[in-house]
Amino acid sequence: MKINVDRDACCGAGQCALLAPDVFGQDEEGIVVLLDERPAPELDFAVQEAVSMCPTGVIWVDRNA
Repeated sequence: MKINVDRDACCGAGQCALLAPDVFGQDEEGIVVLLDERPAPELDFAVQEAVSMCPTGVIWVDRNA
């Protein structure tokens, strides 16, 4: 699994950082920062929650990468 983010389209809601803090952070402007593009399998549920809760849909998972 590889996580991808579109920082340019991020609105800075911060749901991803709250739901999966080992994978996502925020910069000083609140924009998503990808901390781990290939998180451990035990973080899969948290990552999926972050993807589904992102208001702008800027996070996606490539399961084949």
